[in-house]
Amino acid sequence: MKKILVANRGEIALRVMQTAKKMGIKTVAIFSEADRNAPHVSYADEAVCIGPPPSNQSYLLADKIIEIAKQLNVDGIHPGYGFLSENASFSKKVTENGITFIGPKPHAIEVMGSKLAAKETVKAYDIPMVPGIEEAITDVTKAKEIANEIGYPILIKASAGGGGKGMRVVNNAEDLPSQMERAISEATSAFGDGSVFIEKYVSSPRHIEIQVMADTHGNIVHLFERECSVQRRHQKVVEEAPSSVLTPELREKMGNAAVRVARSCDYVGAGTVEFLLDDQHNFYFLEMNTRLQVEHPVTELITGLDLVELQIRVARGEMLPVKQEDLAINGHALELRVYAEDPLNDFLPSVGNLEEYQVPTGVGVRVDNGFEQGMDVPIYYDPMLSKLIAYGKTREEASGIMLKAIEDYKIAGVETTLPFGKFVFEHEAFRSGNFDTHFVKKYYQPENLKEETAKEAKIAAYIALKQYLKDQKILRLPN
Repeated sequence: MKKILVANRGEIALRVMQTAKKMGIKTVAIFSEADRNAPHVSYADEAVCIGPPPSNQSYLLADKIIEIAKQLNVDGIHPGYGFLSENASFSKKVTENGITFIGPKPHAIEVMGSKLAAKETVKAYDIPMVPGIEEAITDVTKAKEIANEIGYPILIKASAGGGGKGMRVVNNAEDLPSQMERAISEATSAFGDGSVFIEKYVSSPRHIEIQVMADTHGNIVHLFERECSVQRRHQKVVEEAPSSVLTPELREKMGNAAVRVARSCDYVGAGTVEFLLDDQHNFYFLEMNTRLQVEHPVTELITGLDLVELQIRVARGEMLPVKQEDLAINGHALELRVYAEDPLNDFLPSVGNLEEYQVPTGVGVRVDNGFEQGMDVPIYYDPMLSKLIAYGKTREEASGIMLKAIEDYKIAGVETTLPFGKFVFEHEAFRSGNFDTHFVKKYYQPENLKEETAKEAKIAAYIALKQYLKDQKILRLPN
């Protein structure tokens, strides 16, 4: 493999290219007109404009991407995450055109892309499931019967997607018809598929996912877990590895279950098996993400492995260089997704110009970044600017490094999730490890953060004024 096209943008495109460069592989970037000045474009050996800013006119043009790859004699296409990364049709077309798709086979993407098909596939592999039904349902009367059997509260979920779309918690039979109608409508709008199913609602769950890696020779390993319970709108903001709640025995059980899930669909490459963990330490299969995850850096830091390198090696037919018994957890890693969002305004996107943009550095600090000072944050894509990762020998040490890095990260021109990250890492519930997926709902009061932000601004202004007066030798202020 001599040349790879990265069918993505931003920090993940740059991240993949950095590993390719380390491996002596040339890279091709694609970019929309909105990303012309993005770092991944200048970093690549070659770059081609794919189209106007909207993703359906640029990054989602599968045929055009493949045509560019053929014109430039590309050997492999890495899809990153999002966009075409879990598109079975794209994976198949890439392969049919004689190019290596750096990811799983189309069959695995297709099966695991449907929550119902995934449940059916893994059922024979002794994987714990949340009580519920395993087929799509639209009939309210039948839905009520099922809900009465498994008991309220229940969860209505879209079969074809995630991210909280088409998802509704129902506490009683009276609310079921209206909530079901909304779930079907939302699923149809978001995924073009209104299929929904019903399962028992786990009231205080933790979101634990297991990283797996599989080669074409039948070898599959798990690379331990990541905890992703701090979420807003059912989407992750903070991740860590390992989880503070898993025992070695539970870790082994969940890891082995994840490997069985991968085996059930003849999986190849990097994938993530997601589980819910209840307050009695029972775990249940949620879904499998058939791609590299946003939060993969925390796994890399605790295992010492480059997951993108493993993806590339597996894609070109090599055997995994590690066996399960070779793997061990070393240290602790935390990740904050730095979004251009306003945490004081329901995490709504905040677009604008990055008037100041200085990333932190130092021992234990890693920033997977896709922006530079002076760039505009486009309105067309996911608003993530970067991923801020901290690594330490212990969870406490990693938290200290993270808080210092948040303080050192300078961004002006847009609102970001940095203050929210500071709130999380300082909160007693997080520090003690005693939290679940309702962390934001339970503990996060934007008005408290407003007061804290205003206080910090006053202190910063006072210090700046004091320094100015001192420099000008005008007068001395009391401490």
